[in-house]
Amino acid sequence: MQKYIMHLDMDAFFASVEQMDNPELRGKPIAIGSSHKRSVLSTASYEARKFGVRSAMPSQQALKLCPQLILVSGRMSRYKEISRQVMAVLGNYSPVVEQASIDEAYLDITGTEKIFGPPLTLAESVKQEILSTVGLTASIGIAPVKFLAKIASDLKKPAGISIIEVHEVEQFLKTLPIEKIPGVGKKALPRFQSFGIKYAADMLRYPPEFWQERFGERGSVLYAKASGIDPTPVAVGGQMKSSSAENTFGEDVRDPQILKTWLLSQSERIAADVRRYGLKGRTITLKVKFPDFRQITRSKTLDQRTSNAGIIYKTGCAILDAEGCLGPVRLIGIGISNFEERSRQLSLLEPEQNVRDDKKLDQLDKAVDKVREKFGSAMLTRGSLLKSPSDK
Repeated sequence: MQKYIMHLDMDAFFASVEQMDNPELRGKPIAIGSSHKRSVLSTASYEARKFGVRSAMPSQQALKLCPQLILVSGRMSRYKEISRQVMAVLGNYSPVVEQASIDEAYLDITGTEKIFGPPLTLAESVKQEILSTVGLTASIGIAPVKFLAKIASDLKKPAGISIIEVHEVEQFLKTLPIEKIPGVGKKALPRFQSFGIKYAADMLRYPPEFWQERFGERGSVLYAKASGIDPTPVAVGGQMKSSSAENTFGEDVRDPQILKTWLLSQSERIAADVRRYGLKGRTITLKVKFPDFRQITRSKTLDQRTSNAGIIYKTGCAILDAEGCLGPVRLIGIGISNFEERSRQLSLLEPEQNVRDDKKLDQLDKAVDKVREKFGSAMLTRGSLLKSPSDK
């Protein structure tokens, strides 16, 4: 049976949601961000992209390229609401759905022809149902393997469908720029070019051992992809691999206490996020960026999984303290990962007090979530956040 993987990517998702909700923004160049000198854009509409505006671009640079650009503050809760509706639609077409991010997902549609027709027919049905359900367009790529499906979804944006059949893979890789293969970033690209590698299939001029010697295990993986091989399955239940929050400051911050205040606010946000999915994580990661754009990330793996904001916050603070005097900081963020959805099996050697404490924390978190769900997130705030600067 021929394997088919589908990758769906919502078109300019955040910007499209804003244009849908506000008719005055439709047809105009907009971007999600602020006019602050240090703000960067998270998404730009296709009208803005015609001027060279793109995501991750400083807003000041974007405004120079497109003076008429309209900057809109993001509404993450709204985007998540739409995302859940999109994922629900995808579940109607395959039991094997992996949400890769808030606006993209993979589906294993192998063997669905008898129910939904050929892959292209299924893809068209998915597009139409998403359009009628949430009012937004999506682009779809279909291929025998996962990484090619993702590449294909970008070929006919916006609102396009592209399929790479198994007999087309070899020719496709002959014209695919090497930097399009996931894992070949800006730093690695010059090394590939030094070996005369321009397209993916060019890697096949050398044996796999050649690439493994130079790039380690990653070299073997890249060689396999250049051959059209990707054994990575669509992972059911892989809808969240991590949750993080970060803030860029209007002015550089030196005071560790101010940095910790931001960490507390961020810890509350990501803890509520993972609890919404019934997850707990073990690895806490701190991210710090400096005025010269240099950045560091430090992680600590806990003995037990958690979704408690207090534990996440204390761990983040401990990591920050271990770094010593950092000097001026431009951005700080914290994240949690290494999730396991299954329940933790208690050890007979684990102190009973620890078990009781965990249960109390879980009960408190559930109570907080219920209040916030009913009355809004601002109704419950930790005392140490009451003097926190506003989130810019």
